Parts: sequence; structure tokens; C-alpha cells
Amino acid sequence: MRISGLALLFLALGHLTVMHLVNSIDTVDYAFVAARYATPFWRTYDGLLLVLALLHGFNGLRVIAQDYLAGGKRLALQWAAGFLCLALMMAGLYIVFTFQPETAAVMSAGDPGIAP
Repeated sequence: MRISGLALLFLALGHLTVMHLVNSIDTVDYAFVAARYATPFWRTYDGLLLVLALLHGFNGLRVIAQDYLAGGKRLALQWAAGFLCLALMMAGLYIVFTFQPETAAVMSAGDPGIAP
């Protein structure tokens, strides 16, 4: 977890730099994200950030459960947290790697609440 935590630190700082310092918050919109996701680099970057953040956070939850819970409660929380972590990871990675900007723009064309 120390190496993944260090990697997570640099990935998160890189994300904050690109999304909030290099680019104005006013320019971060649907088109900006769609342009980023047109390259495999940013999809991989965001996928890695997602996986490491989930693993790091849920490992912290596991450690807390080991410290403060005993027996069946600890085991139940660890299984539930593991399942939730896996489900969130699968859903997030599915979205990151299957996002199609063109398809999403066509689908949202009729909805004025979604900017294409």
C-alpha cells in the first residue's frame, strides 16, 4: 500500500494540476472530458487513479474494521467492503474504457439539461 499510496499521490496531484491549475475550471466541460478520453493515455491514467483510490480507501476501511470490530461483524464488513470495492471498480472502469463521446453527444442531443 505504500507504493500504491505514493503512486496515488502523484496521480491525484497530476489530476488536480491538469483539471484545475493548467486549465481554468470554466473550460472543463463535456467537450474537454471527451477530448481527453479520445486518447488512451488519459483513459489509462483515470482508470489507474480510480483503481488505486478505491483500493487505498477500502484497505483503510479494512484496517479500521480490524482495529475496532471483532468476529462476525468484522468479517461481514470486510466482505461487504470488498464486494462494494469490486462493484465500484468494475462500474468505474466500464465507464472509463467504454465511453464514446460521439454516441453520448447523439444521445443527449434531445435533452437540454445535458450539454453535448
